Amino acid sequence: MTDAELLIRSTRVITPEGQRPAAVAVAGGRVAAVLPRDAPAPEGALDLDLGTDALLPGLVDTHVHINDPGRAEWEGFATATRAAAAGGVTTVLDMPLNSVPPTTTPAHLEVKRRAAREATHVDLGFWGGAIPGNAAELAPLHAEGVFGFKCFLSPSGVEEFPELDHAQLATALGEIAAFDGLLIVHAEDPGHLAAAPSPQGSRRYADFLASRPPAAETEAIAPLIDLARRLDARVHILHLSAAGALPLIAEAKASGVRVTAETCPHFLTLTAEEVPDGATEFKCCPPIREAANQDALWAALADGTLDCVVSDHSPCTADLKVPDFGAAWGGIASLQLGLPAVWTAARRRGHTLADVARWMSTGPARLAGLDRKGAIAPGNDADFAVLDPEATFTVDPTALHHRNPVTAYAGRTLHGVVRATWLRGALVAEDGDVTGRAGRLIARGA
Repeated sequence: MTDAELLIRSTRVITPEGQRPAAVAVAGGRVAAVLPRDAPAPEGALDLDLGTDALLPGLVDTHVHINDPGRAEWEGFATATRAAAAGGVTTVLDMPLNSVPPTTTPAHLEVKRRAAREATHVDLGFWGGAIPGNAAELAPLHAEGVFGFKCFLSPSGVEEFPELDHAQLATALGEIAAFDGLLIVHAEDPGHLAAAPSPQGSRRYADFLASRPPAAETEAIAPLIDLARRLDARVHILHLSAAGALPLIAEAKASGVRVTAETCPHFLTLTAEEVPDGATEFKCCPPIREAANQDALWAALADGTLDCVVSDHSPCTADLKVPDFGAAWGGIASLQLGLPAVWTAARRRGHTLADVARWMSTGPARLAGLDRKGAIAPGNDADFAVLDPEATFTVDPTALHHRNPVTAYAGRTLHGVVRATWLRGALVAEDGDVTGRAGRLIARGA
Protein backbone atom coordinates (compact mmCIF):
# COMPACT_ATOMS: atom_id res chain seq x y z
CA MET A 1 0.00 0.00 0.00
CA THR A 2 2.83 2.45 0.67
CA ASP A 3 3.57 2.75 -3.05
CA ALA A 4 -0.05 3.38 -4.11
CA GLU A 5 -0.37 6.52 -6.20
CA LEU A 6 -4.18 6.58 -6.36
CA LEU A 7 -7.02 5.80 -3.95
CA ILE A 8 -10.61 5.82 -5.29
CA ARG A 9 -13.43 5.70 -2.72
CA SER A 10 -17.12 5.03 -3.30
CA THR A 11 -20.15 3.87 -1.39
CA ARG A 12 -20.75 1.52 -4.32
CA VAL A 13 -17.69 -0.42 -5.48
CA ILE A 14 -18.58 -3.44 -7.62
CA THR A 15 -16.26 -6.29 -6.62
CA PRO A 16 -16.44 -10.03 -7.42
CA GLU A 17 -18.22 -10.45 -4.08
CA GLY A 18 -20.84 -7.83 -4.97
CA GLN A 19 -21.43 -4.15 -4.27
CA ARG A 20 -19.98 -2.59 -1.13
CA PRO A 21 -18.46 0.63 0.22
CA ALA A 22 -14.72 0.47 -0.38
CA ALA A 23 -11.53 2.27 -1.29
CA VAL A 24 -9.52 0.90 -4.18
CA ALA A 25 -5.77 1.47 -4.05
CA VAL A 26 -3.85 1.59 -7.34
CA ALA A 27 -0.10 1.12 -7.76
CA GLY A 28 1.78 0.69 -11.01
CA GLY A 29 -1.39 0.57 -13.06
CA ARG A 30 -2.88 -2.32 -11.09
CA VAL A 31 -5.27 -2.75 -8.20
CA ALA A 32 -3.05 -2.98 -5.11
CA ALA A 33 -5.83 -3.54 -2.57
CA VAL A 34 -9.55 -3.19 -1.96
CA LEU A 35 -9.85 -1.54 1.45
CA PRO A 36 -12.54 -0.22 3.77
CA ARG A 37 -14.03 3.01 2.45
CA ASP A 38 -12.50 5.11 5.23
CA ALA A 39 -8.98 3.68 4.93
CA PRO A 40 -6.26 6.36 5.15
CA ALA A 41 -4.65 7.38 1.90
CA PRO A 42 -0.94 6.62 1.47
CA GLU A 43 1.30 9.66 1.63
CA GLY A 44 1.40 11.45 -1.72
CA ALA A 45 -1.45 9.44 -3.28
CA LEU A 46 -4.29 11.14 -5.13
CA ASP A 47 -7.35 10.59 -2.90
CA LEU A 48 -10.53 10.64 -4.98
CA ASP A 49 -13.97 10.28 -3.37
CA LEU A 50 -16.77 9.40 -5.83
CA GLY A 51 -19.50 9.65 -3.20
CA THR A 52 -22.47 7.60 -4.39
CA ASP A 53 -21.24 7.21 -7.98
CA ALA A 54 -20.55 3.53 -8.61
CA LEU A 55 -17.08 2.19 -9.42
CA LEU A 56 -17.35 -0.75 -11.84
CA PRO A 57 -14.62 -2.76 -13.52
CA GLY A 58 -13.98 -1.32 -16.97
CA LEU A 59 -16.17 -3.01 -19.55
CA VAL A 60 -14.65 -5.61 -21.89
CA ASP A 61 -16.30 -5.61 -25.32
CA THR A 62 -15.22 -8.65 -27.31
CA HIS A 63 -17.46 -7.96 -30.33
CA VAL A 64 -16.61 -4.73 -32.15
CA HIS A 65 -16.35 -4.11 -35.90
CA ILE A 66 -13.84 -1.30 -36.43
CA ASN A 67 -13.44 -1.74 -40.23
CA ASP A 68 -10.01 -0.09 -40.34
CA PRO A 69 -8.20 -0.10 -42.75
CA GLY A 70 -10.22 -0.39 -45.94
CA ARG A 71 -13.60 0.82 -44.70
CA ALA A 72 -12.42 3.35 -42.15
CA GLU A 73 -15.11 5.76 -43.35
CA TRP A 74 -17.52 3.37 -41.59
CA GLU A 75 -15.44 3.31 -38.38
CA GLY A 76 -11.78 3.77 -37.49
CA PHE A 77 -9.54 2.79 -34.60
CA ALA A 78 -9.36 6.32 -33.19
CA THR A 79 -13.11 6.98 -33.31
CA ALA A 80 -14.19 3.53 -32.10
CA THR A 81 -11.82 3.46 -29.15
CA ARG A 82 -12.73 7.04 -28.26
CA ALA A 83 -16.39 5.98 -28.15
CA ALA A 84 -15.40 2.99 -26.03
CA ALA A 85 -13.55 5.19 -23.53
CA ALA A 86 -16.47 7.60 -23.27
CA GLY A 87 -18.79 4.67 -22.57
CA GLY A 88 -16.76 2.99 -19.81
CA VAL A 89 -15.27 0.32 -22.09
CA THR A 90 -11.58 -0.20 -21.38
CA THR A 91 -10.84 -3.25 -23.56
CA VAL A 92 -12.05 -3.91 -27.12
CA LEU A 93 -11.51 -6.92 -29.38
CA ASP A 94 -11.82 -6.14 -33.09
CA MET A 95 -13.66 -8.50 -35.41
CA PRO A 96 -11.73 -9.80 -38.43
CA LEU A 97 -14.11 -8.65 -41.16
CA ASN A 98 -15.37 -5.44 -42.77
CA SER A 99 -11.80 -4.20 -42.91
CA VAL A 100 -9.73 -4.69 -46.05
CA PRO A 101 -7.77 -6.87 -45.67
CA PRO A 102 -9.67 -9.13 -43.27
CA THR A 103 -7.66 -10.63 -40.40
CA THR A 104 -7.22 -14.04 -42.03
CA THR A 105 -3.42 -14.30 -42.26
CA PRO A 106 -0.53 -13.16 -40.05
CA ALA A 107 0.41 -10.59 -42.70
CA HIS A 108 -3.11 -9.14 -42.64
CA LEU A 109 -2.98 -9.04 -38.83
CA GLU A 110 0.17 -6.96 -39.01
CA VAL A 111 -1.56 -4.52 -41.39
CA LYS A 112 -4.31 -4.11 -38.77
CA ARG A 113 -1.83 -3.64 -35.95
CA ARG A 114 0.08 -0.98 -37.87
CA ALA A 115 -3.14 0.95 -38.50
CA ALA A 116 -4.14 0.74 -34.83
CA ARG A 117 -0.86 1.18 -33.01
CA GLU A 118 -0.91 4.97 -32.60
CA ALA A 119 -4.68 5.40 -32.62
CA THR A 120 -6.15 3.50 -29.69
CA HIS A 121 -7.61 5.15 -26.59
CA VAL A 122 -8.28 1.83 -24.81
CA ASP A 123 -6.67 -1.60 -24.86
CA LEU A 124 -7.25 -3.32 -28.20
CA GLY A 125 -6.86 -6.90 -29.37
CA PHE A 126 -7.85 -8.86 -32.46
CA TRP A 127 -9.83 -11.90 -33.47
CA GLY A 128 -8.64 -13.92 -36.45
CA GLY A 129 -10.91 -15.18 -39.19
CA ALA A 130 -11.68 -18.69 -40.45
CA ILE A 131 -12.75 -18.65 -44.10
CA PRO A 132 -12.63 -21.21 -46.92
CA GLY A 133 -9.05 -22.01 -47.83
CA ASN A 134 -7.19 -20.50 -44.86
CA ALA A 135 -6.99 -23.54 -42.56
CA ALA A 136 -3.19 -23.48 -42.82
CA GLU A 137 -3.15 -19.90 -41.52
CA LEU A 138 -5.00 -20.65 -38.28
CA ALA A 139 -2.10 -22.00 -36.21
CA PRO A 140 0.24 -19.16 -37.30
CA LEU A 141 -2.44 -16.59 -36.41
CA HIS A 142 -2.88 -18.26 -33.02
CA ALA A 143 0.88 -18.03 -32.48
CA GLU A 144 0.71 -14.32 -33.31
CA GLY A 145 -1.72 -13.75 -30.45
CA VAL A 146 -5.23 -13.49 -31.89
CA PHE A 147 -7.84 -14.33 -29.27
CA GLY A 148 -9.65 -16.89 -31.43
CA PHE A 149 -11.26 -17.24 -34.82
CA LYS A 150 -14.55 -15.99 -36.20
CA CYS A 151 -16.50 -17.75 -38.91
CA PHE A 152 -19.87 -17.34 -40.59
CA LEU A 153 -22.19 -20.21 -41.45
CA SER A 154 -24.20 -17.96 -43.79
CA PRO A 155 -23.11 -15.07 -46.06
CA SER A 156 -21.32 -12.34 -44.11
CA GLY A 157 -22.34 -9.44 -46.32
CA VAL A 158 -18.81 -8.75 -47.58
CA GLU A 159 -17.24 -10.77 -50.37
CA GLU A 160 -13.74 -10.93 -48.84
CA PHE A 161 -15.03 -12.91 -45.85
CA PRO A 162 -17.00 -15.92 -47.20
CA GLU A 163 -18.92 -18.36 -45.04
CA LEU A 164 -17.90 -21.95 -44.21
CA ASP A 165 -19.98 -24.91 -45.32
CA HIS A 166 -20.29 -27.87 -42.96
CA ALA A 167 -17.21 -29.67 -44.29
CA GLN A 168 -15.12 -26.50 -44.13
CA LEU A 169 -16.39 -25.84 -40.60
CA ALA A 170 -15.31 -29.31 -39.53
CA THR A 171 -11.85 -28.78 -41.05
CA ALA A 172 -11.40 -25.39 -39.38
CA LEU A 173 -12.66 -26.55 -36.01
CA GLY A 174 -10.42 -29.61 -36.16
CA GLU A 175 -7.39 -27.37 -36.77
CA ILE A 176 -8.38 -25.01 -33.96
CA ALA A 177 -9.11 -27.85 -31.52
CA ALA A 178 -5.61 -29.20 -32.11
CA PHE A 179 -4.13 -26.18 -30.32
CA ASP A 180 -7.15 -25.72 -28.01
CA GLY A 181 -8.13 -22.45 -29.63
CA LEU A 182 -11.55 -20.84 -29.67
CA LEU A 183 -13.96 -20.65 -32.61
CA ILE A 184 -16.58 -17.92 -32.41
CA VAL A 185 -19.51 -18.42 -34.76
CA HIS A 186 -22.15 -16.35 -36.52
CA ALA A 187 -24.70 -19.13 -36.44
CA GLU A 188 -27.51 -18.78 -38.96
CA ASP A 189 -28.36 -21.66 -41.30
CA PRO A 190 -28.11 -20.59 -44.98
CA GLY A 191 -30.80 -23.03 -46.09
CA HIS A 192 -33.39 -21.52 -43.76
CA LEU A 193 -32.40 -18.02 -44.84
CA ALA A 194 -32.68 -18.93 -48.52
CA ALA A 195 -36.12 -20.46 -47.99
CA ALA A 196 -37.48 -17.43 -46.12
CA PRO A 197 -39.30 -14.62 -47.95
CA SER A 198 -37.00 -11.85 -49.18
CA PRO A 199 -37.36 -8.37 -47.66
CA GLN A 200 -35.93 -6.73 -50.80
CA GLY A 201 -37.67 -3.45 -51.54
CA SER A 202 -39.66 -3.48 -48.29
CA ARG A 203 -39.85 -0.73 -45.69
CA ARG A 204 -41.72 -3.04 -43.28
CA TYR A 205 -39.72 -4.37 -40.34
CA ALA A 206 -42.08 -7.35 -40.18
CA ASP A 207 -40.86 -8.42 -43.62
CA PHE A 208 -37.23 -8.25 -42.53
CA LEU A 209 -37.99 -10.20 -39.37
CA ALA A 210 -39.67 -12.93 -41.42
CA SER A 211 -36.55 -13.16 -43.59
CA ARG A 212 -34.37 -14.19 -40.59
CA PRO A 213 -36.54 -16.78 -38.79
CA PRO A 214 -35.58 -18.17 -35.37
CA ALA A 215 -35.14 -21.61 -36.94
CA ALA A 216 -32.15 -20.27 -38.89
CA GLU A 217 -30.33 -19.86 -35.59
CA THR A 218 -31.45 -23.07 -33.90
CA GLU A 219 -30.75 -25.19 -36.99
CA ALA A 220 -27.21 -23.79 -37.19
CA ILE A 221 -26.47 -24.12 -33.49
CA ALA A 222 -27.55 -27.76 -33.10
CA PRO A 223 -24.98 -29.23 -35.54
CA LEU A 224 -22.31 -26.82 -34.28
CA ILE A 225 -22.79 -28.19 -30.77
CA ASP A 226 -22.65 -31.75 -32.08
CA LEU A 227 -19.37 -31.02 -33.87
CA ALA A 228 -17.89 -29.37 -30.78
CA ARG A 229 -18.89 -32.39 -28.69
CA ARG A 230 -17.29 -34.81 -31.15
CA LEU A 231 -14.03 -32.83 -31.41
CA ASP A 232 -13.95 -31.69 -27.74
CA ALA A 233 -13.52 -28.20 -29.18
CA ARG A 234 -14.24 -24.77 -27.72
CA VAL A 235 -16.97 -22.85 -29.51
CA HIS A 236 -18.71 -19.58 -28.74
CA ILE A 237 -22.05 -18.54 -30.24
CA LEU A 238 -22.11 -14.90 -31.22
CA HIS A 239 -24.99 -12.41 -30.81
CA LEU A 240 -27.67 -14.94 -29.89
CA SER A 241 -31.07 -13.55 -30.81
CA ALA A 242 -33.44 -16.55 -30.94
CA ALA A 243 -34.53 -17.77 -27.51
CA GLY A 244 -35.48 -21.12 -29.00
CA ALA A 245 -31.79 -22.04 -29.07
CA LEU A 246 -31.34 -21.57 -25.32
CA PRO A 247 -32.37 -25.14 -24.32
CA LEU A 248 -29.81 -26.52 -26.80
CA ILE A 249 -27.06 -24.44 -25.20
CA ALA A 250 -28.12 -25.25 -21.64
CA GLU A 251 -28.20 -28.99 -22.34
CA ALA A 252 -24.82 -28.88 -24.08
CA LYS A 253 -23.22 -27.08 -21.15
CA ALA A 254 -24.74 -29.53 -18.68
CA SER A 255 -23.33 -32.46 -20.65
CA GLY A 256 -19.81 -31.03 -20.73
CA VAL A 257 -19.65 -29.51 -24.20
CA ARG A 258 -17.31 -26.52 -24.16
CA VAL A 259 -19.80 -24.02 -25.53
CA THR A 260 -20.48 -20.44 -24.47
CA ALA A 261 -22.85 -17.83 -25.85
CA GLU A 262 -23.39 -14.09 -25.83
CA THR A 263 -26.21 -11.70 -26.52
CA CYS A 264 -26.22 -7.96 -27.18
CA PRO A 265 -27.69 -4.78 -25.72
CA HIS A 266 -30.06 -4.29 -28.65
CA PHE A 267 -31.61 -7.74 -28.16
CA LEU A 268 -32.12 -6.97 -24.46
CA THR A 269 -33.47 -3.42 -24.80
CA LEU A 270 -35.22 -3.09 -28.17
CA THR A 271 -38.18 -5.10 -29.50
CA ALA A 272 -39.56 -5.87 -32.94
CA GLU A 273 -42.91 -4.42 -31.95
CA GLU A 274 -41.45 -0.92 -31.60
CA VAL A 275 -39.36 -0.72 -34.79
CA PRO A 276 -40.92 1.82 -37.19
CA ASP A 277 -41.21 0.96 -40.86
CA GLY A 278 -38.23 2.29 -42.80
CA ALA A 279 -36.10 2.64 -39.64
CA THR A 280 -33.15 0.61 -40.85
CA GLU A 281 -30.92 1.87 -38.06
CA PHE A 282 -32.57 -1.06 -36.22
CA LYS A 283 -31.49 -3.62 -38.85
CA CYS A 284 -29.01 -6.26 -37.72
CA CYS A 285 -28.43 -9.95 -38.40
CA PRO A 286 -29.74 -11.93 -36.62
CA PRO A 287 -32.60 -9.52 -35.98
CA ILE A 288 -34.17 -7.81 -33.00
CA ARG A 289 -37.09 -10.08 -32.09
CA GLU A 290 -40.32 -9.79 -30.13
CA ALA A 291 -40.75 -8.84 -26.45
CA ALA A 292 -41.52 -12.41 -25.33
CA ASN A 293 -38.26 -13.58 -26.92
CA GLN A 294 -36.43 -10.79 -25.08
CA ASP A 295 -37.84 -11.95 -21.74
CA ALA A 296 -36.32 -15.39 -22.34
CA LEU A 297 -32.90 -13.88 -23.10
CA TRP A 298 -32.95 -12.03 -19.77
CA ALA A 299 -33.87 -15.25 -17.97
CA ALA A 300 -30.95 -17.01 -19.67
CA LEU A 301 -28.54 -14.32 -18.49
CA ALA A 302 -29.85 -14.73 -14.96
CA ASP A 303 -29.42 -18.53 -14.94
CA GLY A 304 -26.02 -18.55 -16.69
CA THR A 305 -27.06 -20.09 -20.01
CA LEU A 306 -25.82 -16.88 -21.64
CA ASP A 307 -22.31 -15.92 -20.58
CA CYS A 308 -21.93 -12.29 -21.54
CA VAL A 309 -23.33 -9.16 -23.15
CA VAL A 310 -21.27 -7.41 -25.84
CA SER A 311 -22.11 -4.67 -28.31
CA ASP A 312 -21.68 -6.14 -31.81
CA HIS A 313 -20.99 -2.52 -32.74
CA SER A 314 -21.25 -2.66 -36.53
CA PRO A 315 -21.57 0.86 -37.92
CA CYS A 316 -21.63 2.21 -41.44
CA THR A 317 -21.99 5.53 -43.22
CA ALA A 318 -25.45 7.08 -43.05
CA ASP A 319 -26.07 6.63 -46.79
CA LEU A 320 -25.98 2.83 -46.39
CA LYS A 321 -28.96 2.91 -44.01
CA VAL A 322 -31.48 3.43 -46.83
CA PRO A 323 -35.13 2.90 -45.76
CA ASP A 324 -35.27 -0.50 -47.49
CA PHE A 325 -34.79 -3.44 -45.12
CA GLY A 326 -33.52 -5.60 -47.96
CA ALA A 327 -30.89 -3.16 -49.23
CA ALA A 328 -29.71 -1.40 -46.05
CA TRP A 329 -26.50 -2.40 -44.30
CA GLY A 330 -27.24 -4.54 -41.24
CA GLY A 331 -25.58 -3.40 -38.04
CA ILE A 332 -26.29 -1.52 -34.82
CA ALA A 333 -23.98 1.30 -33.70
CA SER A 334 -23.91 1.23 -29.90
CA LEU A 335 -20.37 0.95 -28.51
CA GLN A 336 -20.61 4.07 -26.32
CA LEU A 337 -24.15 3.26 -25.14
CA GLY A 338 -24.00 -0.38 -24.08
CA LEU A 339 -23.60 0.20 -20.34
CA PRO A 340 -26.46 2.70 -19.89
CA ALA A 341 -28.72 0.79 -22.31
CA VAL A 342 -28.31 -2.48 -20.45
CA TRP A 343 -28.48 -0.82 -17.01
CA THR A 344 -31.72 0.95 -17.99
CA ALA A 345 -33.38 -2.37 -18.75
CA ALA A 346 -31.64 -4.35 -16.00
CA ARG A 347 -32.71 -2.05 -13.16
CA ARG A 348 -36.30 -2.21 -14.37
CA ARG A 349 -36.13 -6.01 -14.18
CA GLY A 350 -34.66 -6.06 -10.67
CA HIS A 351 -31.04 -6.79 -11.61
CA THR A 352 -28.09 -5.10 -9.93
CA LEU A 353 -24.96 -3.31 -11.05
CA ALA A 354 -23.05 -6.40 -9.94
CA ASP A 355 -25.06 -8.42 -12.47
CA VAL A 356 -24.29 -5.92 -15.22
CA ALA A 357 -20.57 -5.99 -14.37
CA ARG A 358 -20.61 -9.80 -14.48
CA TRP A 359 -22.26 -9.83 -17.91
CA MET A 360 -20.36 -6.94 -19.52
CA SER A 361 -16.92 -7.14 -17.91
CA THR A 362 -16.18 -10.40 -16.10
CA GLY A 363 -17.87 -12.67 -18.65
CA PRO A 364 -16.24 -11.23 -21.77
CA ALA A 365 -12.84 -11.12 -20.05
CA ARG A 366 -13.19 -14.79 -19.16
CA LEU A 367 -14.20 -15.64 -22.74
CA ALA A 368 -11.07 -13.98 -24.11
CA GLY A 369 -8.74 -15.32 -21.42
CA LEU A 370 -7.96 -11.81 -20.14
CA ASP A 371 -6.96 -12.82 -16.64
CA ARG A 372 -6.11 -9.29 -15.45
CA LYS A 373 -9.33 -7.71 -16.75
CA GLY A 374 -12.98 -7.89 -15.80
CA ALA A 375 -12.97 -7.45 -12.02
CA ILE A 376 -11.86 -5.00 -9.34
CA ALA A 377 -9.50 -7.33 -7.49
CA PRO A 378 -5.89 -7.15 -6.30
CA GLY A 379 -3.42 -7.77 -9.12
CA ASN A 380 -5.85 -6.86 -11.89
CA ASP A 381 -5.38 -3.92 -14.21
CA ALA A 382 -6.82 -0.76 -12.67
CA ASP A 383 -9.49 -0.42 -15.35
CA PHE A 384 -12.63 1.32 -14.06
CA ALA A 385 -15.90 2.81 -15.21
CA VAL A 386 -17.47 5.44 -12.94
CA LEU A 387 -21.25 5.41 -13.32
CA ASP A 388 -23.95 7.62 -11.86
CA PRO A 389 -26.69 4.98 -11.85
CA GLU A 390 -29.60 7.33 -11.13
CA ALA A 391 -28.77 10.08 -13.64
CA THR A 392 -30.49 10.06 -17.03
CA PHE A 393 -29.68 11.45 -20.48
CA THR A 394 -31.31 11.51 -23.89
CA VAL A 395 -29.25 10.02 -26.71
CA ASP A 396 -28.10 12.57 -29.28
CA PRO A 397 -26.32 10.73 -32.11
CA THR A 398 -24.28 13.83 -33.00
CA ALA A 399 -22.79 13.88 -29.49
CA LEU A 400 -21.44 10.31 -29.70
CA HIS A 401 -17.80 9.61 -30.54
CA HIS A 402 -18.21 6.85 -33.12
CA ARG A 403 -17.62 8.03 -36.66
CA ASN A 404 -21.13 8.28 -38.13
CA PRO A 405 -24.12 9.78 -36.26
CA VAL A 406 -26.43 6.81 -36.72
CA THR A 407 -27.79 4.69 -33.84
CA ALA A 408 -30.98 2.84 -33.00
CA TYR A 409 -30.94 4.54 -29.59
CA ALA A 410 -31.43 8.07 -30.97
CA GLY A 411 -33.87 10.04 -28.85
CA ARG A 412 -34.11 7.44 -26.08
CA THR A 413 -33.75 8.45 -22.45
CA LEU A 414 -31.36 6.11 -20.64
CA HIS A 415 -30.43 5.64 -16.99
CA GLY A 416 -26.76 5.66 -16.05
CA VAL A 417 -24.30 8.38 -16.98
CA VAL A 418 -20.66 7.37 -17.36
CA ARG A 419 -18.76 10.03 -15.40
CA ALA A 420 -15.22 8.77 -15.96
CA THR A 421 -13.15 5.92 -17.36
CA TRP A 422 -9.75 4.83 -16.03
CA LEU A 423 -7.31 2.56 -17.86
CA ARG A 424 -4.50 1.02 -15.80
CA GLY A 425 -4.89 3.87 -13.30
CA ALA A 426 -4.87 6.66 -15.91
CA LEU A 427 -7.93 8.85 -16.48
CA VAL A 428 -8.87 8.49 -20.17
CA ALA A 429 -12.40 9.96 -20.25
CA GLU A 430 -14.41 12.32 -18.07
CA ASP A 431 -18.02 13.47 -18.55
CA GLY A 432 -18.05 12.39 -22.18
CA ASP A 433 -14.73 14.01 -23.07
CA VAL A 434 -11.89 11.66 -23.92
CA THR A 435 -8.92 13.10 -22.08
CA GLY A 436 -6.07 10.71 -22.75
CA ARG A 437 -4.78 7.98 -25.03
CA ALA A 438 -3.37 5.25 -22.82
CA GLY A 439 -4.46 2.26 -24.91
CA ARG A 440 -2.15 -0.57 -25.85
CA LEU A 441 -2.32 -3.37 -28.39
CA ILE A 442 -2.86 -6.62 -26.50
CA ALA A 443 -2.45 -10.25 -27.50
CA ARG A 444 -3.75 -13.55 -26.18
CA GLY A 445 -1.59 -14.88 -23.39
CA ALA A 446 0.53 -11.73 -23.12
